Amino acid sequence: MTARGVLGARPQPAIVRMPLTGVPIRRRSILVTGVLALAAAALAVVALGLGDYPLSPGQVLAALGGDGGFASTIVREWRLPRVLAALVFGGALAVSGAVFQSLTANPLGSPDVIGFSTGAYTGALVALTVLPAAYLSTAAGALLGGLATAVVVYALAYRGGVQGFRLIVIGIAVTAMLHAVNLFLLLRAEAEVSMAASIWGAGSISLIGWPELLPACVALALTVPGFALIPALRQLELGDDAARAHGLRVEPARLGLVLFAVALVAIVTASTGPIAFVALAAPQIAHRLVGGAGIPIVGSVFVGALVLLGADVIAQHGVGTDVPVGMVTVVLGGCYLLALLIREARHR
Repeated sequence: MTARGVLGARPQPAIVRMPLTGVPIRRRSILVTGVLALAAAALAVVALGLGDYPLSPGQVLAALGGDGGFASTIVREWRLPRVLAALVFGGALAVSGAVFQSLTANPLGSPDVIGFSTGAYTGALVALTVLPAAYLSTAAGALLGGLATAVVVYALAYRGGVQGFRLIVIGIAVTAMLHAVNLFLLLRAEAEVSMAASIWGAGSISLIGWPELLPACVALALTVPGFALIPALRQLELGDDAARAHGLRVEPARLGLVLFAVALVAIVTASTGPIAFVALAAPQIAHRLVGGAGIPIVGSVFVGALVLLGADVIAQHGVGTDVPVGMVTVVLGGCYLLALLIREARHR
């Protein structure tokens, strides 16, 4: 008797296909992504209930559902923008990191290591020190700084094509130079501007409200067409020769993916300042949870949202005072990076 006859049921395939598109998806990926989404939603409810005026999960859900009263004001007007910012910005940083790590085939290939986050900070510093203080000018400066840094790094790394290792090394060198430029700008600025820029440079979402969150979400929404390049990213993971054999224009696709990932990190940096290590750690965590070949984009989104929201909860309530979330992600990311280096050394 066959195994099918003994069990009385047909074994479930490990791969399913999305309706309409027919894109294959592993069942484990669907399960893990669903669990991550539920975990992010649960953590968001918990975060909305924490503070000087604590609320139970039931009260939070009632306030979100439109129940009037003081609790509704606390949740929907005061706490919800910050929680949504952590979820949205964490997901955006994770996607940016996933794209760069796939392009470079290296777990260290994230925008904060390559220098694009630092370039966005430089652009914002220029806007803060030259132009009148305003959110739009700072955001525009960060976006232009990140894109300009990407163009410089890409041009310096291009030698008949772009190799991941060369991109990382040149990015680290450009990052070091930009740190010196940033320090020079801070030293030359007026004391008030320098102090405000230093606080902003620590990476914080504590001052995010609806007026700051909505423009950032609109800007991120404008990058959504960039997700159409993800199939090209999967082709590039096979190698340039294999990608060309499948009819892909390798360098235009790679440049489009770089600009897409830089736009994501620049928009977040414009709103919060540079938040380190989320883009580095989230894709690798998602890869280990989901498994399979390549870095999962959707899984990275939810891991990034969880990491940044969890770090912000610690920043608000775990250290006795409200500190910038970037300080927490640096500590957590440093531990992660140390563990990654030890693991790579043992593997070699």
